[in-house]
Amino acid sequence: MKYLQIKRVNSLNGQIKISGAKNASLPLIAMTILAKNSVSIKNLPHVADINTLLKLLSNLGASFDRDSNPDITTVDTTTLHDTKANYEIVKTMRASILVLGPILARFGHCEVSLPGGCAIGQRPVDLHLKALEQMGAHIDIKAGYIEATAPNGLKGCEIIFDKITVTGTANIVMAAALADGITTITNAAREPEVVQLCEILNASGVNIDGIGTAILTIHGTSGKLINIDEFSVIPDRIEAGTYLCAGAISRSEVTLTDVEPKHLGAVISKLEEMGSSFTMTEDTITIHPSETINAVKIVTQEYPAFPTDMQAQFMAVATQANGTSIIEEKLFENRFMHVSELQRMGADISLNGHTATITGGTKLSGTDVMATDLRASSALVLAGLIADGVTDVHRIYHLDRGYDALEVKLQNVGADIVRLSE
Repeated sequence: MKYLQIKRVNSLNGQIKISGAKNASLPLIAMTILAKNSVSIKNLPHVADINTLLKLLSNLGASFDRDSNPDITTVDTTTLHDTKANYEIVKTMRASILVLGPILARFGHCEVSLPGGCAIGQRPVDLHLKALEQMGAHIDIKAGYIEATAPNGLKGCEIIFDKITVTGTANIVMAAALADGITTITNAAREPEVVQLCEILNASGVNIDGIGTAILTIHGTSGKLINIDEFSVIPDRIEAGTYLCAGAISRSEVTLTDVEPKHLGAVISKLEEMGSSFTMTEDTITIHPSETINAVKIVTQEYPAFPTDMQAQFMAVATQANGTSIIEEKLFENRFMHVSELQRMGADISLNGHTATITGGTKLSGTDVMATDLRASSALVLAGLIADGVTDVHRIYHLDRGYDALEVKLQNVGADIVRLSE
């Protein structure tokens, strides 16, 4: 078992290259199921979740190549023949549910194990299933598997999501791409990762109106597979936000490259409230942190509001603020599991339901802490950068699900962080 050992450093300095977005890559890989050609993808991050989904497609009969060219991954689903996504892979990653829509649309039947993944609360797939039923699918839950059939193909219809769902929107957009007729999705997710999926499908012959808005209209191809040209995955806005928080908490000037500033509006706004300033170009962001960190109030909501995936990292920064910060988690009911670990390091945090109150200005001390989910693990790394002594972050397989070479990137800007074996 691997762990990260972190020692306090006075400051960081240098550049960090941002990798492709994990949360964009997963639906884009699933999208290749709709293709009649081998698809080349640039800027796929080297993280565990990507490897898991590629392995799942391989088990279904597809093939992929990540070795011939380190910058391009080729995915060929033209040989895909199996339509059952087994528990052994799906249990490790909830995003495996993304294969349900495209496989069902292409083959008329699909079996997907009920998903696993981070234990940050319920993220039910009922919205996915209800929408597919509206499109003419018959859904059964048997022995832990979702069994979906559409012997007459999926039909376009009007779908209204009761709540915004990112993976649900992506799944139904892909299903609707091959459906017969027009599908309208109301209350669709507007995240950049969903926008890129829609833009690539639109460029590949699936006419989609309303991209980037809450109402998407997808004109299906009536079962005809599409030709998808080579594309590059957008930068990872959550990775970028994490490294901006590293600059803020360590009061260090750090420059991010290969980044998309437009996707980080809410994160940059909150860091500005906390005292930081920024210099930005089309694809770089430099954080100029303040010596004094201001307390802040944060409410997590769907894009373009403050992302739940940045809540834990900002909590780490808030432990060093002057005054009391409030963080309200509105999207997931169990996403404060990092609180007890930060408390072990000396943080003054109290919880009341979905609200955390952080009394800032506390001195953190290094100790053994345990990662409980993907973003919680990065918050512990941030805390370790400014904690006295040595911080050992265990169970970093959570971290490896979504961060590409985190310790290497931090080492390159001066952090004292190494990966060790238990």
